[in-house]
Amino acid sequence: MNDDVIDTAIMQKVGRQMGSNPAGVYQDKNGRRFYVKSLESPAHARNEIIAAKLYQLAGAPTLTYVSAKGLNQIATEFVELDKKHVSHLSDSERRQARRWLGVHAWTANWDAAGFDGDNQGVVDGVVTTLDVGGALEFRAQGDPKGKAFGACVREFDTLRKNADNPHAVRLFGDMSPVEINEAIAVVIRIPDASIRRVVAENGGSIALAEKMIARKADMAKHMT
Repeated sequence: MNDDVIDTAIMQKVGRQMGSNPAGVYQDKNGRRFYVKSLESPAHARNEIIAAKLYQLAGAPTLTYVSAKGLNQIATEFVELDKKHVSHLSDSERRQARRWLGVHAWTANWDAAGFDGDNQGVVDGVVTTLDVGGALEFRAQGDPKGKAFGACVREFDTLRKNADNPHAVRLFGDMSPVEINEAIAVVIRIPDASIRRVVAENGGSIALAEKMIARKADMAKHMT
């Protein structure tokens, strides 16, 4: 096996699925462990990789993604979490998490906090988004968002106010104007050229890159 590519066919499964997609914890011959998800299609996997790279471009903490042999698979290095739930975050950890509201909204990550509040965890003291499968073109369980993922960043409001997303509201709903402006600034200072590069390098379309640039511009309208 290429050490840089995860091949679950020759690895030992040592842990169970922990989300809504078929998945497991796999261990290689060197004892390294990875969490590997099987998604509906290569398009779903590519969508998640692009989302993760955009998060990283913005500086938002994610898990460490590695290449998988299966084109419909997503693999991340397995880590032990200090905490895993929005309700378990301390005040300082909540402030860390809220810094990335703009990134969640920009990438249309409806699942930023998680259906059960378990998509924000603490890794070595850093609040980290544990799964970005709900960002960009697909919902967390795989359904396409269609026209709901457009140039207007409605998620900036829905993540703070939508009663159907209670864990997100719990985390982001009472952010101060200063916090909100800082979260927006994280996104709007990203160069357009960097967005185009990241999308292209990870198999995304020109149309997606231009949509993300338009969404970035729309974010500025929410500054106070």
